[in-house]
Amino acid sequence: MTRLVANWNYPTQVRFGAGRIRELPEILNDAGITRPLLVTDSGLARLPLTAATLDILAAAGISCTLFSDVKPNPTESNVSAGIDAFRAGRHDGVIAFGGGSALDTGKVIAFMAGQTRPIWDFEDIGDWWKRADPNGIAPIIAIPTTAGTGSEVGRAGVITNEATHTKKIIFHPLTMPKAVIMDPELTVGMPPYITAGTGMDALAHCLEAYCSPAYHPMADGIAVEGIRLVFENLPRAFTDGSDIVARGHMMSAASMGAAAFQKGLGAIHSLSHPVGALYDTHHGTTNAVFMPYVLVTNRPAIEEKIKRLAAYLGIRPSFEAFLEAVLKLRADLEIPHTLTTFKVPREKRSQIADMAIVDPTAGSNPIALTRERALEIFDRAMEGELERDDFRS
Repeated sequence: MTRLVANWNYPTQVRFGAGRIRELPEILNDAGITRPLLVTDSGLARLPLTAATLDILAAAGISCTLFSDVKPNPTESNVSAGIDAFRAGRHDGVIAFGGGSALDTGKVIAFMAGQTRPIWDFEDIGDWWKRADPNGIAPIIAIPTTAGTGSEVGRAGVITNEATHTKKIIFHPLTMPKAVIMDPELTVGMPPYITAGTGMDALAHCLEAYCSPAYHPMADGIAVEGIRLVFENLPRAFTDGSDIVARGHMMSAASMGAAAFQKGLGAIHSLSHPVGALYDTHHGTTNAVFMPYVLVTNRPAIEEKIKRLAAYLGIRPSFEAFLEAVLKLRADLEIPHTLTTFKVPREKRSQIADMAIVDPTAGSNPIALTRERALEIFDRAMEGELERDDFRS
């Protein structure tokens, strides 16, 4: 079996390979962290891999407090509780440990712990990040235990505003973790449905970044290789969760998606965000449901790019062949074909469309995401209709 081990320095220091969680004490020492707060979610906090990580720290003489009040779609309340724990324990850094929710929450806790302004003053709008006191941002070590969000190599966290039921992106360059451990052994325990949902999130990041009309050829190159890794390895990881090579490639694809989407995202995320905020659905799975309907809507602007992508993937170089590949992948992973599985009420279509068109990801969709287009995509995703001629309004 191929053994994948490597150290990278893009876009931050990454230690990749099975068993490298054992290097955590050394990494903390290099970052100058002596009293870390480990941030994870409540489910992961109860699992053996979390206990084993705490044991590694204890054996090295490092005292670490566990904070796990984190929802699947993390909220301002989760961040506030984490800040209280950080300050009460006089911690000097954060270990963000888990899936996207824990990684985002841990990063934002480290960012906000030394700030005096409210969290929404740092939304990713213009240069609002310059409002922050950089000296108040604690160092972060990121350890993903899923392979989807790629937040471990990102400079932002997605937090739900409970008052408005909207997801907000909190951004600052210094929320980029000082170091990342990508240990595929930590993902072996993921159940198949989480493997599928997180993997489709990685695909959505790579695909939307590639389709974005912005000019960023480096991001395009990263995205297309990330897409290849997903198509070749996600079915393997879904079928055999102990396939360490497939798990490792999926961790790479996830981080590649996050590196690539600095170029932009699009309507998959614009529509997924309000559905997740309103109904607490799994983000990656929601992305997967919307994916083919957004592709069909964007086809006039992306068809030539999709043809080139299909050729790279070794399938017939056509939009139809790529769409068929996406649909087959979703079916093989038991991804729902429509939003009805999430019990999203049809009468909320106007509210979801209105939220989608003002989502930060809407602006980089390949075609303008008007209210009418957002409604059309929502209706398609409810009905399971892909072809315009067959679409029922």
